Amino acid sequence: MTPDAAHLTLARTPGLGAVGWRRLLATFGDAQAVLCAPSTHLLECLGGNRRLVRAVQSAAANPPVDDLAWLQQGPQRQVVFLDRPGYPSRLAQIPDPPPAVLVQGDVALLDGPQLAIVGSRNATPVGRDTAYMLAAALAEAGLTVTSGLAEGIDASAHRGALAGGGATIAVLGTGPDRIYPRQHQELAQTIGSTGSLISEQPVGTPPRGFNFPRRNRIISGLSLGVLVVEAGARSGSLITARLAADQGREVFAVPGGIHNPLTRGCHALIREGAKLVESVADILVELPPLPGGHTVHAAPSACGAEPDPVLANLGDAPASLDLLVQRTGLTVEEVSTMLLTLQLDGLVTALPGGLYGRRGPRQAR
Repeated sequence: MTPDAAHLTLARTPGLGAVGWRRLLATFGDAQAVLCAPSTHLLECLGGNRRLVRAVQSAAANPPVDDLAWLQQGPQRQVVFLDRPGYPSRLAQIPDPPPAVLVQGDVALLDGPQLAIVGSRNATPVGRDTAYMLAAALAEAGLTVTSGLAEGIDASAHRGALAGGGATIAVLGTGPDRIYPRQHQELAQTIGSTGSLISEQPVGTPPRGFNFPRRNRIISGLSLGVLVVEAGARSGSLITARLAADQGREVFAVPGGIHNPLTRGCHALIREGAKLVESVADILVELPPLPGGHTVHAAPSACGAEPDPVLANLGDAPASLDLLVQRTGLTVEEVSTMLLTLQLDGLVTALPGGLYGRRGPRQAR
């Protein structure tokens, strides 16, 4: 067994985790020595835990041949180990980093400045549009957008980042060869060729419910902060946000209507201290200095843009969506999208009774 194969074999030992993995390597020097060590020595190193000793011995007898075969299928497929250069520095700082991750795509991207966007799988059209537009703006500002490739908010965030000309990272809860949901095969292929797909799960691992909450610690661990766009009161996205807070990351949330059940999680986070987000400027102003000499430039200014037809027809008095459709001659979908953009820019606010009103003159972000 080669040194790298032994290293991956040890990393795949069930139940060992980063603490046990590090302890074994520190004691025996390298993974090959660990896998060949007698039971008595392993038992002493692992504090008498016979279950872990059996797990190490079982791993030694069953190396991850599927992982090793997957890694041979192209130069963009790599394994990154916790104790070696190239492992994402922010992820290494969390309490339980994965000892090894499989990556398809740009490994260097994992250590760059990134913001996670997460939210409901059953998002509303407004929620999906919000995630898409904020992701595009963040990409334009120089941030990589990280998410979990799920339906709803996740997929919209990935697509928005790509549309903004930036990169995006998808953290999988399955093996790197099992894209879930299946309808995101094409999206995953695009991410793998222009950004990164990352998974701590072995090749061949199918979708299993208990793997996705663990996946969330990687999403937050890679990122400078986590933005939640639409989340119910018991949403898994709240797990990601609270993990982010525990990891010392910034937490952001987009507010919404009080009658929308998918905004209750966001409102709970805001009550707990998350930063309220109405535009991408609310995010950029809160981010800490970036490590490694990375810089994030401000999003492009809206100054000098052509007059917005919706804003031009809004006037000084609030107006309904139907009235704006009538005034502009545009479709409901076109006016709705423009209103959302104006809200994200901080120029329009939603009012009770389905009305919209101006917030103030157009300003640069």
